[in-house]
Amino acid sequence: MPEIPAGFEDLLEQRLYGHLATVGGDGSAQSSPMWFDWDGERLRFTHTKKRAKFRNIQAEPRVAFSILDPTNPYRYLEVRGTIDQVDDDPTGSFIQELAHLYQAPWAGTSTGDEADRVILYLRPTKFVSHG
Repeated sequence: MPEIPAGFEDLLEQRLYGHLATVGGDGSAQSSPMWFDWDGERLRFTHTKKRAKFRNIQAEPRVAFSILDPTNPYRYLEVRGTIDQVDDDPTGSFIQELAHLYQAPWAGTSTGDEADRVILYLRPTKFVSHG
């Protein structure tokens, strides 16, 4: 794994929002704000099989994820890499874990899309930082 730039580890460890960018079938970029969890090696996200981002990743697993420091908008970390694993999560346990961590008001209740839930794993190939 590439080395995280010194002084930027905190952006992976805080409960921040980031933007996950994928490439669509027509070659255009698609970016969405996402909750995430960092396990020290990979980023994990929750998603459903019915959305464009999931189809994009199936066709092109290379992605970029950016995290902006909320206290300094000139400081950010970009994680480039590959979605190297997708696990079914038919009970929605991971979205509930993230909802609790991010203190979502609906944590603990059904999202209604549990049957289609997956966990996406991003393995970093490059870190880019600024600030």
